[in-house]
Order: sequence, then structure tokens, then C-alpha cells
Amino acid sequence: MTARETAPSVAPSLSGPLGSGSTAPHGEVGRGTLLGFAAYGLWGLFPLYFDALKPAGPWEILAHRILWTLLFCVVVLLVVRDLGWIRPLLRRPRLLAGTAVAAVLIAVNWVVYVAAVTSGNTSEAALGYFLNPLVTVALGVVVLGERLRVLQWVAVGIGVVAGVYLGVSGGRVPWVALTLAVSFALYGLTKKKVGVSLDAIHGLTVETVVLAPVAVVLLLVVGAQGGLEFGLHGGVHTSLLVLSGLVTAVPLLCFAAAARRIPLVSIGLIQFITPVMQLLCAVVLLDEHMPRERWIGFGIVWLALIVLTVDSLVSLRGARAARRDLPVDDCPR
Repeated sequence: MTARETAPSVAPSLSGPLGSGSTAPHGEVGRGTLLGFAAYGLWGLFPLYFDALKPAGPWEILAHRILWTLLFCVVVLLVVRDLGWIRPLLRRPRLLAGTAVAAVLIAVNWVVYVAAVTSGNTSEAALGYFLNPLVTVALGVVVLGERLRVLQWVAVGIGVVAGVYLGVSGGRVPWVALTLAVSFALYGLTKKKVGVSLDAIHGLTVETVVLAPVAVVLLLVVGAQGGLEFGLHGGVHTSLLVLSGLVTAVPLLCFAAAARRIPLVSIGLIQFITPVMQLLCAVVLLDEHMPRERWIGFGIVWLALIVLTVDSLVSLRGARAARRDLPVDDCPR
């Protein structure tokens, strides 16, 4: 579900400007491509990781994920002595408020995703990240007043058809998929509007600082209800909960490094690795049942994404052709 530059974990979509391509040296582009595959490949394996955290519930997993990610970020910042950005940030209340909103959105995304995986509904979670680019396009129109090209409108229309079909054929609205798609798209929009001046590690640190009190309260509430599983299921399970911070932060940082080196269109294409891998994990490894109606719904969504990808590639090719046709001013200055 961004993916993506200074904003951490913002899922890239194929809806916005794609840029002219990377100006980085060939070696940097290759390194960026590998980092991009690493980020989205790791995200694609998340269903297996979170399934291994059972019987811990989604609220406990969310709390651990927040607190251990914060600890990881603090250790990294202390090791590299990168603390000079904190004081200027405190003098920017609008940026802090926007980051707080982003933190809430990503927390919603995290807990819904973990709940979907641990309840055996990983396939619908994967659907949410397939829908994410289409929701991002729609937000661009509704919130930012962007104008869509014809193929983008076609893709959004097909996406709406897919949503309606899945809702009617399944007898219910696919709330998990829609919540994941909308929360991640809103997170990306928020980061785009207020968070572009924060590096990935800085943004993630601030977001987890905002969420840390909530995480502590969650652990207290779950503990009071006798539901804490931390330390009760052997060293491996405990270690996996502790490592949730590292598992959360590493792909985000890989993505941030990749997005600085390769064109956004490349990021946009690589991003589809994640939901494909998640779907394969659900069906092949976690033995989830996929009814025929959901397969058909996925097929309709994939058609929309193919249309969106074709539009992006055509737009990028046209932009490059236009630049080649620009007259060169050879007059001395």
C-alpha cells in the first residue's frame, strides 16, 4: 500500500507527475532499484511476519511496533549524532500538527492491516494496497483539484466498478480493503502537504513519538484485561515482537533511499510487488480461501492498474519527447 523521498512509507501512486527520469549516475540508479525491490519485497512478506506474532492481538502488536520503532529511531539518531533538526522542528507548529495527523493515519493503517492478517483476511488486505493508487488519484481530484487524463478517469471508473462488484458479490462492503487504501492514501497526501521537509528517519521518529503515549495506554489496557502475550510464548516469539521496530523501519528507509535515486514511475511500477506477494502469501502459504467472486474482483482491479500504468508510461514518454524538441539556446551570455 508508497510509496517516495523524504516522506517515509508514503505509497507511491502512478497518478501524479512522474518526472523526467533520474539524473543520478547509472550506478546510483541500479542501487536505487535494488533498494526499491528490497523495500517492497520486505513489505510483501509482512503477512508471514505478523502471522508469526499470533496469539498476540492487533492492539498489542501495534503498541510494540510503535515503541520498538521509536527506540530504533532514537538509537540510530544518537549513533549518527543527528539531533540538530529537533529544535527547529519545535518552532514549526503547523508541521508538528501535520505530522501528528499523519501518525494517526498510519496507526489506523497498521492496526487494520495486522488485524486482517491475524484474523485470516490477508487477501482483502492485499486488495487494499492494489486499490491504493486509484484512491490516491481520486484524492488528487477531490482534495487537490487536479485534472485527470482520459485513461486516468477510465482507471478510476474501473476501480469503482471493482469496489461495487466486490461489495455486491460478497454481500458486504470490503471495509478492510477500503480502510487500508484510504488511510494510506490520506497518509501520503498529508506527508505531501506538510511533511516534505522531514527526512525519512526524522519523520518516522516524530510520528512514533506522537503515538508512544497511545502505545503505552494500549499495553496497560490489554494487560489489565489479561491479554498481554509478550514473553509468554518462548524466546522466538518475544524476539519477533521486539524486532517489530526494526522490521517496520528498515523497508521505510530502503524506500526513502531508493526514491532519491530512481524515477517515480519506476517506484510506481515496483510498488505492485507488495500486494502481489501479500496475495501469494495468503493463498499459498497461509492457506486462506479465496472465493471465485474475490478473484474476479481482483481481476477488475488489475485491469484498472494496467490502464493507470499505461497512462503513466505514455505521459512520461510524451514529456521526454517534448524536452527533446525544445530549442537549444546557444547564445553566449
